[in-house]
Parts: sequence; C-alpha cells; structure tokens
Amino acid sequence: MQNLLQQRCFNHASREAVARCPECSRFFCRECITEHDDRAVCSACLKKLVQPPIARRRLLKVFRGAQFLAALLIAWFFFFAIGESLLRIPASFHEGTLWHAGWLDQK
Repeated sequence: MQNLLQQRCFNHASREAVARCPECSRFFCRECITEHDDRAVCSACLKKLVQPPIARRRLLKVFRGAQFLAALLIAWFFFFAIGESLLRIPASFHEGTLWHAGWLDQK
C-alpha cells in the first residue's frame, strides 16, 4: 500500500492528498473529497451513490405518467359531473318562474 504522505490529488496534481476514496481507491485533496454516510468519498462516487439506478428512474417516470393521467381523469370526471348537474336544472329555473310563489304575488 502506498503511503498517503507521498500521494497527490487525482484532480489537482500540485496538491497533497488527504484522503482515499473507498469506492474508487483514488487519492484526493480536501476540496475534492466530501463526507457521505460517515465515509469520505469523492464527488464522482458521491454522484453514483446518490443517483438511483436506471430501472428505478424508469419506474419513477412511468409512475409520474400514471399520476398525470389519473389527475387528468379525475379533473375530467369533476367537470363532467358539474356539467351534468347544470343540465339537470329545469328550464323554468332559467326563466324565473320557479321562484314565483302564489302568496308573494298576492297583495
């Protein structure tokens, strides 16, 4: 195993290394290494660790598409129900004759 004191940063050749990434086994300086889940990893490995697998991303896209279609269907049903209820209102209501009561007209 190589000594850490003699190593240089993988990204910056002029800087001395302070840690070794456990994922890729490369040496990095303080600016190139970060802590994630109590481990010091480089930014490239951190991106791989945090990013979900391709199959999960595809499943997430399908799930979001299904959510969109379900929301569209619910909105369509809501407005359809409102339209149907408005169509069921009797025509006499629109003419103003529904609210004319006999006792109001007697004076």
